[in-house]
Amino acid sequence: MNLNQVSLWTAVVTPLTQNHQVDYDALTNIVREQDDAGNGLLILGSTGESLNLTLNDKKQIVHHVVSLHPKSPIMVGVGGHQREETLEWLKFLEGTFIDAYLMVTPLYAKPGPIGQYQWFKTLMDAVTKPVMLYNVPGRTAVALATEAVEKLSHHKNFWAIKEASGSVEKFKGYLKAANGKAVFCGDDALMPEFALAGSSGLVSVASNAWPRETHLYVQQCLKKTFDDKELWTKAANSLFVASNPVPVKRLMFENKNINTPYMIAPLSHEDMVDATPVTEAHQSIQSWYQRNLK
Repeated sequence: MNLNQVSLWTAVVTPLTQNHQVDYDALTNIVREQDDAGNGLLILGSTGESLNLTLNDKKQIVHHVVSLHPKSPIMVGVGGHQREETLEWLKFLEGTFIDAYLMVTPLYAKPGPIGQYQWFKTLMDAVTKPVMLYNVPGRTAVALATEAVEKLSHHKNFWAIKEASGSVEKFKGYLKAANGKAVFCGDDALMPEFALAGSSGLVSVASNAWPRETHLYVQQCLKKTFDDKELWTKAANSLFVASNPVPVKRLMFENKNINTPYMIAPLSHEDMVDATPVTEAHQSIQSWYQRNLK
């Protein structure tokens, strides 16, 4: 499947066993369900708790997902701010059968436009696959600089941007800076507004729990036929009542999609005591889906 044919990427969770080990059986089921829904697979992003995993676990997750031979393309998250370690991670990934990279603005260091440009260019020069840049200042403490994007937009590996700052105006700025390349919405609840502004699609947390439902939601938004904003906004926001991916894992556990709601430290499933917001959201999304299939 061509990357440009994918309008919905699921930021896949990392399911855990009772012993807090990666649950590869549950991960297999998640990948297959996403693949059946026609959703792209983003593994080891922030929703996948990548920064909290060991390097060995990350490598095993990549090998496992690749070994399943999904029809949908596989994108892998690239985070952190230590250059040599990041380049070593990319060297490993270049030896696997993945399809793309999600490269986030360096964490904690808060580099300016020049530092960002030099960082991303170094990483993009080291790979042979398309790169989606990721703006998420709520996690990195610094926004992806449009000046850096303008320079990088001519790089042979520049493919797209994921914009997750929650601002349609910033989205429009990235769309202009990206020189015609794709810009994806990174906030489930904002997909209707981003679609109207020219988004190519969505990188989603919600589609972990609602793969087919979110796929339909995105298609309606892109076709300008969507008209249930209040329902979807409320449902999507329920997945962020605690730090992502705590709520979506809790919902997937309640729905028996995964065997535990456990998180990788320092995150904890105990930060979400009441599952009511997500279970009520699930019911509303199921009802919406059934109405829209008729």
